Amino acid sequence: MDNRPDEITFITDDNEEVVFQVIEQTRLGGVDYLLVSITDGDEDEALILKDISKDTDEEAIYSIVDDDRELAMASEIFSELIDDIELY
Repeated sequence: MDNRPDEITFITDDNEEVVFQVIEQTRLGGVDYLLVSITDGDEDEALILKDISKDTDEEAIYSIVDDDRELAMASEIFSELIDDIELY
């Protein structure tokens, strides 16, 4: 986690590129989490992504955290790491 990327690019199922700005990252229970933002029109949206890669994967594979309990846990940690942010 020392080589933190400034941004990551996703390829959607429709083969479109979506670029996320990495705000912060942390490791919980042996799993890497990223707090990212994306600008959609005039609005910024923040998401928490979970690294679901296997050791054999050549590139990192991330999934949006949507489990309420896991999302609350990661949000609390990111809120502590970043003083001026509110996550819901």
